[in-house]
Amino acid sequence: MAFGDLLDLVGGTGRFQIMHVTFLSIPVMMMASHNLLQNFVASVPHHYCSEHTNTTQSALSPEEKLLITVPLDEAGKPKRCQRYAAPQWDLLDKNGTSMYGEQVELQECTDGWSYNMTERSSTIISEWDLVCNLRSLKQMGQAVYMGGVLVGAMVFGGLSDRYGRRILLLISNLLMAVSGTCAAFSSSFSLFCLFRFGCGMALSGVGLNTFSLIVEWIPTHVRTVVGTITGYCYTLGQLILAVIAYFVRDWRWLTLAVSLPFYVFFLISWWFHESSRWLVLSNKSEQAIKNLKSVAKINGRHEEGEKINIEVRGQMMVLTLSWTSLSGTTFDNTAVTQCLFRLSTSFAYYGIAMDLQKFGVDIYLIQVIFGAVDIPAKVVITVAMSMLGRRPSQCGALIIAGVMILFNLLVPNDKHTIRTCLAVVGKGCLAASFNCCYLYSGELYPTIIRQNGMGWVSMMARVGSMVAPMVLLTGDYIPWLPGLIYGGAPIISGVAAIFLPETLGSPLPDTIQDVEDR
Repeated sequence: MAFGDLLDLVGGTGRFQIMHVTFLSIPVMMMASHNLLQNFVASVPHHYCSEHTNTTQSALSPEEKLLITVPLDEAGKPKRCQRYAAPQWDLLDKNGTSMYGEQVELQECTDGWSYNMTERSSTIISEWDLVCNLRSLKQMGQAVYMGGVLVGAMVFGGLSDRYGRRILLLISNLLMAVSGTCAAFSSSFSLFCLFRFGCGMALSGVGLNTFSLIVEWIPTHVRTVVGTITGYCYTLGQLILAVIAYFVRDWRWLTLAVSLPFYVFFLISWWFHESSRWLVLSNKSEQAIKNLKSVAKINGRHEEGEKINIEVRGQMMVLTLSWTSLSGTTFDNTAVTQCLFRLSTSFAYYGIAMDLQKFGVDIYLIQVIFGAVDIPAKVVITVAMSMLGRRPSQCGALIIAGVMILFNLLVPNDKHTIRTCLAVVGKGCLAASFNCCYLYSGELYPTIIRQNGMGWVSMMARVGSMVAPMVLLTGDYIPWLPGLIYGGAPIISGVAAIFLPETLGSPLPDTIQDVEDR
């Protein structure tokens, strides 16, 4: 008797599954808030050098002080990182004009910077002056967070295959709550990065164990729909973040607002049932039977629950016998290909999603647009996965996304509408790719190593998300290079994904032998 038969016996789509999937999906909304939090807590306000100390007591207007303190760049805007070595009082008499032939000594912003805080009341940029020579620390902060996600994938992926999904989900929710709270009260940028690293680790634990607990308690025929519903929770989380950030303009309170709910999620997690698939394959059949009986009771199938007895346990133990001596080149190649398309999807996704200010549109509006595009994108990818299959859907989403990003390189920077539309289509395709690859990867890996495997591909995805902000820095030297890299990576991986096996309609594999047989 396969586990799928036992699940059908106790109810595969009953009251338990509805409650189980609902409570597990709610935290996914706040995962989106943490992933994209950098767009708001690290938004760069307009800034320029602070005025000289000998002008602070003068009766000049702020505009006049700016005029005699900060020179203009070629576009006629105040320079961000230089000021006059001495106040240029003569500019007041020249009505703000200066002879271009005059050589005026300039200096760096030795007295700090003044910030235009009309959009945000405070950010980590204004808090710790992460501008000019320190501007790369903004991207470094996001890279540290993604580094935490990478380490979390390595740590929690292996531990949950050894100790179970439920206990690691509990630990991850608590770690997210505590780390997020500490990040909100950080007194230095170093401490902020440290606690954001902890948030990144926790996010991996929440994501990996949430997905496994969902997919291992539902039957094959509803996996696509349930996976899409979970994906929509992430989409809704992006919209929620825009709303919260609009009303909470201080970076500390915003960080706290998206972290406190995880204390509630930690309490809710005590209710979850451990995966009986994992329990069976970990030689804990008695606990697996207890959980299945509990599910049968919640689903109103008391008689069916009573049929799960010691005899059934003996049949279930057969599942544990085939994994001990099994491995294969086909499975190894599949794992490598998964790593490639997960890396490129995450790489291109965060390359676009974490630099909203470059589109010249209000960051709250662009966050809503970037979140809303996921709705039709995930409808399309769900239909495609159900009718065409996982493999062509994955390939198509990646290749189209890459093409849209490359097309954007041909559009002039002042064409904000066209650039935004192309970026939105590309981002939608990448979101669809994410939705597909989470489900696809879970179906490709067997239960006995699903968390290890998902942890590995998730780790590769975090490598991509760590590298993405670093690639943005190359734009200071070669403006078109980041777009070329962001667009080329998904196209290459989309072609490579053609060689993966199709899983549409296939039962969830429990052992490596199941994968090899398929």
